[in-house]
Amino acid sequence: MRVAIGSDHFGLALKNVLFAHLKERGHDVTDCGVYTPEAVDYPDIAEAVALAVAGGQYERGVLICGTGIGMAICANKVPGIRAAQVHDVYSAERAAKSNDAQIITMGSQVIGPELAKMLVDAWLSSEFAGGRSAPKVEKIRRIDQKYRRPG
Repeated sequence: MRVAIGSDHFGLALKNVLFAHLKERGHDVTDCGVYTPEAVDYPDIAEAVALAVAGGQYERGVLICGTGIGMAICANKVPGIRAAQVHDVYSAERAAKSNDAQIITMGSQVIGPELAKMLVDAWLSSEFAGGRSAPKVEKIRRIDQKYRRPG
């Protein structure tokens, strides 16, 4: 699977662990930054990854900051993106199965490396189940379309 991964300076170490883990699992992974521990604003990374996923360059994206909250908020501002903050295996699975989330976010200050690997694996191995979730995801898509600004 083609996966884009990015973080702010708080998430750098965890991003590097997940990048290596995803590569070991055979995924085609692109590191979208940051690359050094100097402070960077997370919206810049979130927007870049979300635009690349929305544009079809990547099937999925992983974003890491201190809590995962800011990355989720920013990524969800990009039209067509459904980003979910995950913190346990169940939420990671449901992000894909129920919400068809193309991006997950997590916090390096609240999730350790081993749990983060489990979250990414659970999410990537899950697919949108459709069923009762399909009309809800369609409603999300319609809300997105309704408030999308032209141009």
